[in-house]
Amino acid sequence: MTTVSPDTGVGPLLRGWRELRRISQLDLALRADSSARHVSFIETGRSRPSEEMILRLAEHLDIPVRERNALLVVAGYAPRYPQTPLDDPAMASVREGLDRLLAGYEPYPALVVDGTYDVVAANRGIALLMEGIPEELLVPPLNAMRITLHPAGLAPRILNLREWRADLLAQMERQIALVRSPELRTLYEEVAAYPVEDRGAGGEDADGVGTGADAGSGGRGRERTPSFALPLVIEHEGRVLSFIASIATFNTPMDVTVAELAIETFLPADRETAAYLRERLP
Repeated sequence: MTTVSPDTGVGPLLRGWRELRRISQLDLALRADSSARHVSFIETGRSRPSEEMILRLAEHLDIPVRERNALLVVAGYAPRYPQTPLDDPAMASVREGLDRLLAGYEPYPALVVDGTYDVVAANRGIALLMEGIPEELLVPPLNAMRITLHPAGLAPRILNLREWRADLLAQMERQIALVRSPELRTLYEEVAAYPVEDRGAGGEDADGVGTGADAGSGGRGRERTPSFALPLVIEHEGRVLSFIASIATFNTPMDVTVAELAIETFLPADRETAAYLRERLP
């Protein structure tokens, strides 16, 4: 849950968000149909904003809904956005929709994670990639970051681990800057401390693709991975698989749980990877 110091007023919190977004008081006032003077008075504590004004400013600052609740509480108002457990009957349509989406993406891997990267749903493509991972890492709740970067998880199989790890850690850092989550900070410190194996000269080639895979199983002669996005290059049963990842979220969520769900899909980056998955998961 978000934690806010009781000594922190709504004004300084809003100013912090405005400065994070690099928006001037005048620009924010124009967007929120207010005045720079009024925004200044709110930020310095000279004026107590209404509930509607807080929500209006939060919308134009693109503040996550969990943090909007925190702003309202600090200002003396009740939280506006509920946080409904995903197993609540009211979430049945959300769960069913996610299950259909993941199943429809097969045989390619796809999963859904919450705000701390715990896996709430995954398809058979993900299960295929996780084959052979030790049971202790698969004890619920499964955590996507932990499974990916742990030395006993997927990390030894990722042929461009340093690049992929750096990208994941940067993603977590950006999220931590937006959400004051002790759980997320603890997870970051844990996975950032995992040792990274030095593969040496034979581990990766200049493109970050492992050269140790069998030449007849996709290690050579395959089409070049597109350079428009960082690929996940992973070895599975002697085959080199390459994916381009994308992340989707819900548009204009009105519930904290839904707002923090992220759907991550892995699109095959070459024909060999696509063919292999279709063969394994017909």
